[in-house]
Amino acid sequence: MKYLKRTWLFGLLILASFLKLEAQGPPITGDKPIMLSKGNIVLKTLSEYRVYDERSALIMPLMVHYIPAKNVLLGVHIPYVSLDQNDLDRSHLGDIQMLAKYQFYRKDQMAKTFRMVFKTYQWIPMDDDLNVEEVGVGSYRSFYSVLAGLETIKYGVSNELGFAFDAAGNHNLLRYKLGFGLPLLKPVYPVKQINLYFEYQNDYRFKEQGFSSLYAQGIQYAKGRWTIETSIQFPLIQYQLPQELRRKYSFIWGLRYVI
Repeated sequence: MKYLKRTWLFGLLILASFLKLEAQGPPITGDKPIMLSKGNIVLKTLSEYRVYDERSALIMPLMVHYIPAKNVLLGVHIPYVSLDQNDLDRSHLGDIQMLAKYQFYRKDQMAKTFRMVFKTYQWIPMDDDLNVEEVGVGSYRSFYSVLAGLETIKYGVSNELGFAFDAAGNHNLLRYKLGFGLPLLKPVYPVKQINLYFEYQNDYRFKEQGFSSLYAQGIQYAKGRWTIETSIQFPLIQYQLPQELRRKYSFIWGLRYVI
């Protein structure tokens, strides 16, 4: 009987920890290596109003993710881009992104888990070069990265190091992302959680030999299968960047539903 009680208690702790880990949800401007269950489909959007020094862009993507196996995720992102430049408004279908993730390492312990993922984006150009990073570069482009994350019942940490390039070499960059997640509520089922996110993005652009560092402060509310989130992102450092790429700030908001 004592053994059964200990087993039950251990199982309850594991369940509670994973409820909390799932409740943290994915980072807002970053990514995480933890995947949902096989067969899940995630419908989401993460809109952004991005203000540069001399122009602004509204980015509204439709994202669909599918988990065909427990360690594989496939996705497609179709963005709509509205660009305001020189008092002219232009609307475009942005570059389509094809996403694939493969989880190659997983170590679960009581109340924490560490996982690693190989990730790739492939961009399919749909318009001329809008000079809007991620969604409007007007050329075929690839991105490869390794993503590692640790999550416990008290916090989450995610790291991503990757390299993006295109054939012409106009958009080659080295990127490092670092994010911290802080759940504010105790784990419950069905999921009900509020999360704070503190996220950094650092890019080195090879063509310009320029560097930028962005910081994003966000909040996320998860309830059941729904997640809503918002974040404000602003530059910490912008060194030797072309004027058209220098940012003032971005306002980000999103919605996610798990099928």
